[in-house]
This record gives sequence, C-alpha cells and structure tokens, in this order.
Amino acid sequence: MQALRQDFPILQRKINGYPLIYFDNAATTQKPRQVIDAITDYYMNHNGNVHRGVHTLSAEATDLYERGRECAVEFINAKSTHELIFTRGTTEAINLVAYSWGMQNLNRGDEVLVTLMEHHSNIVPWELIARSKGATIKYARVNGDGTLDYEDYESKITKNTKICCLSHVSNVTGVINDVKRVGKAAHDNGALMLVDGAQSVPHMKIDVQDLDMDFLAFSGHKMLGPTGIGALFGKEDILEKMPPFQGGGEMIREVSVAGGNCSVSYNELPYKFEAGTPDISGSVGLRAAIKYLEAAGMDKVLSHEKELTEYAAKRMKELQKVTVYGPSDVSKKCGIIPFAVKSMSSHDTALFFDNYGIMLRSGYHCAQPLHELFKLTSSARASFYLYNTKEEIDRFAEILGELEKL
Repeated sequence: MQALRQDFPILQRKINGYPLIYFDNAATTQKPRQVIDAITDYYMNHNGNVHRGVHTLSAEATDLYERGRECAVEFINAKSTHELIFTRGTTEAINLVAYSWGMQNLNRGDEVLVTLMEHHSNIVPWELIARSKGATIKYARVNGDGTLDYEDYESKITKNTKICCLSHVSNVTGVINDVKRVGKAAHDNGALMLVDGAQSVPHMKIDVQDLDMDFLAFSGHKMLGPTGIGALFGKEDILEKMPPFQGGGEMIREVSVAGGNCSVSYNELPYKFEAGTPDISGSVGLRAAIKYLEAAGMDKVLSHEKELTEYAAKRMKELQKVTVYGPSDVSKKCGIIPFAVKSMSSHDTALFFDNYGIMLRSGYHCAQPLHELFKLTSSARASFYLYNTKEEIDRFAEILGELEKL
C-alpha cells in the first residue's frame, strides 16, 4: 500500500512544518488524483443536466451519472440498478427509510430495535418517526468492551418488531458486527434489517445478497469519493411499495391538473426517490473511487488496516497514562482506535497532535450513548486507511509519549 501514497496530493502537505499524518479517516478520507481528475474532466468537458435533454452534453452527463450507479451496484453485489438510490450520504439514506418506509409501516405498539453503539443518524430519525407514529424504540445493550451483546439484541426482537437497525462497523470502536446473524433473527420474526454501512463499505468486501440485507446505507466521502454523494440499497420489492421521500422534478412520471384536480404518477425505481437535479459529479467521483478501491483489492485494504490497528494498539499499550477503548482483540474490528490521555480532554489531545501535523478526531463522534456507556465525556480517535503506514504510527506513538510526560 506504500506505493499508493503518491496518488494522494494532500499527503505531500506540511502542517506547522511537519509532514501531514492523516488519522481522521473515519470522519472522511482523502482523495486520490484519479477521483479529482475524473470530477475535473466532467466539469471541463461533459457538464449538463441528466435524463432531461436530447443534446450531446445531456446525453454524456446521463451516461456518466448512470455508470456511477452501475459501478456501485456491482461493488455491493445488488441485483439491479433499481435497488440503488443515490443520496447525499448515509444520514440521508437512513432518513429516507425512516420517513418513507417508517411513516407508512410503523404504528402505535410497533417496535424499532437499535443499539447503544449507533451513530446519531441511526437513532434520531427513528426517534422522530416513533414519536410521530406512537411506535417504541428499543435499545440493545453493548458490552463493556464495545462489542454487541447479541443475546440481548436477539431477545429484544418480538412479534411487534418491524425493523432492526445496526451499524456494520462502529464509528467509535471499529467493532465489526455480525449483521448476517442479526438479520436472520430479524427475518425469522418477520422484521426488516437496515444496516449502516458508512464504516464497512469503504473497508471490506460487501455482498448485500449474501448478507441478506433489506437496506444498506453508505457514503462516498468515506471511501475516497467526494462529499455530497452516498447511496441507499434496498430490495426492489420493498422499495416498490414505499412512497417518495421528496417531491419535485425527476421523481414523477406525469402531473396533471385537468378538471381542477391534480393527479400524479411516480417515476420508476430508482428515480422515484431522486427528486431534482442529482449530484452528477458526485456519481462520477464515486465511480472513480470504487475503481481505485477495486484495483487496490478490498481484502488487502482490510488486512492492511488490521495490521496497522494491531501495531498501533501495541505501541499505545506501552504508555502508562493512555487508555484505549474497545475490544482488546483487534481481529474483531476495523482500523479505528478511541483513546484518552489521563487528565487531558480529547480536544486538547487533538490540538496537541495538530501542532505536529497529526490529524485526529475528538468529541462524541456523533455517538453519545456509547460514550455514556464508557463513562466518557468524549474521546480522541485515530482511524486508519489504505494510505497510512507503520512509520506514521511510530511518529504518532512518539508524540503520544511526549504528551504523556506533560
């Protein structure tokens, strides 16, 4: 993976006179030249609106936009392009399900099952819908090491459970959840399964058919792509029954006000859920990002991250005033390590590292319930990706040792 670093222009930058070390990949990833060039080429040579024009630029833009969708469909092994809806990211994708499917299918007495490790985007939309529809949100327990309590999760699935929601990988601890096991328990009880794949799709090979997911949400910017583009996978038979999430152009087939009465018929999938002009350049950039990851090899991406995580955890355990959270067995997780330095806030920790050109995350990471479980007001987080190296981790550990002395 060392050779790939030359593809990322920003990694040549210096911060405060030090070489940039980027360990905030769980928040967003850096972009290779291939993605940047693809977006630039689109705007310089092919910019037009999609699906609506007969001129050359519109046809070219439409082709590029749909090629992005086809690429994403193949990447997660969906059955057809009807099953992949472009969104602004994971958050909008989950909200689409919550509002479109939830408003139609949840009623008083129904239950939605989530966990205490979820990102806020997989909690708040369901809370809003539940309050509106009179449904109940259940929270499955998380063990002290940040792993899911599967027995508790499965015991909370009842005949009233309509949908089970789970992050494939925790954005705080990097724990990899067995979504196939949980999905089977949901289906055995007549419930649907929604998977937050924001931290899994960028890091491992995903097969939605093998995992039998009903919904999968993910974001382009966490997998080398641009911000503002993401996707929702949904099984076609479920999406067909769901009403549109937003109204406007593109999502309609016909609108008529003849006789003073308005009649509306909706477009076919996936366009029924893509109102207005979409993020065309985002689809172009996402396709370039997926092609880059496929060339690197998803198995190699995951194994590289695991190797870095194991090495970083070993170096951090050499220090006396540093506490690492999450499971000690790094084979159960992706490249994310939350930690705290004794007597120092996470924000001060991140600022200290910034002085040396090392980018970390600090705060709740949009997962406050899990921090409450760990009895933390916040945490610092180092997260790795395919372009990071052991040499960078050595530098990180060196600065962490200096911080410990303070």
